[in-house]
Amino acid sequence: MTAWMDRLRVPVVAAPMFLVSGPELVVATSRAGALGAFPAPNCRTLDELDRWMGTIGDALDDQPWALNLVTHRTNARLPDDLRLVAQHRPPVVITALGSPAPVVDTVHAYGGTVVADVVSMGLARKAVAAGVDGLACVSAGAGGHTGSLSPFAFVSAVRQSFDGLVVVGGGIADGAGVAGAVAAGADLVSMGTRFLATRESMAVPDYKQMVVDHGLDDLVVSDGVTGTPASWLRPSLVAHGLDPDHLVHDGGRRYDATQAPASRWKDIWAAGQGIGAVTDVEPAAQVVAQLEREYRQAVARLAARV
Repeated sequence: MTAWMDRLRVPVVAAPMFLVSGPELVVATSRAGALGAFPAPNCRTLDELDRWMGTIGDALDDQPWALNLVTHRTNARLPDDLRLVAQHRPPVVITALGSPAPVVDTVHAYGGTVVADVVSMGLARKAVAAGVDGLACVSAGAGGHTGSLSPFAFVSAVRQSFDGLVVVGGGIADGAGVAGAVAAGADLVSMGTRFLATRESMAVPDYKQMVVDHGLDDLVVSDGVTGTPASWLRPSLVAHGLDPDHLVHDGGRRYDATQAPASRWKDIWAAGQGIGAVTDVEPAAQVVAQLEREYRQAVARLAARV
């Protein structure tokens, strides 16, 4: 089910980012040799989701790409999303915010790969029991809704009982970090922030520039915005009248797949600990090429020491 990995130039997933990842970024990233991905909730209607998936499939032919599906019970349109999945057959489907069980049969029916986002060993075990092919271990340092475990510790713990596909994300933003994660037992590394400021990203120019201009000291991890710990850009919080050091959640729902609190992501901007690797707004293909060079150099360096 993971033969598509042989068509990647570098073992990297451009993480599906809410309001940021769209067809242009997916196509550019996958053509360059990484795995492009987008979240279905970026499409406000089923017709739009149909168009996006058709555009991506037509443009990429046999090059792999991924769709991110919210499987939480609040996603009332999940059955319709799955109908489109069966029609367009994305090679990889990444589930989030709920059990992956509703997705597995549909994706396996056409030979696709199901990967479940998990932030803990408990969720990892449940996902494996549901029949997924892979786990995306969201670790400390991830942007947006983040994890709390070290990526190395998380991968090590998962590998003790799981021999499927392991994707890890959280603060890894260069090829050396990718090599380290692979050496530790991961198959792929998920990067969001590294691709946020690319030219093909749907992020507004000011958001991209804020990522370029700021670094690790400008991140705030708090549950005060959505009710769940997330990594935010301090200047964005300040710009909207929020005190980064005293954030209090208003009690609203964390996430709704069809009526997401857009202001919390559209106006208040997130980023992860890979922010230091972003020094310019550049094409996604250039980012992938740099990651490949760094990855190969790191692998050669490691081989020379063994």
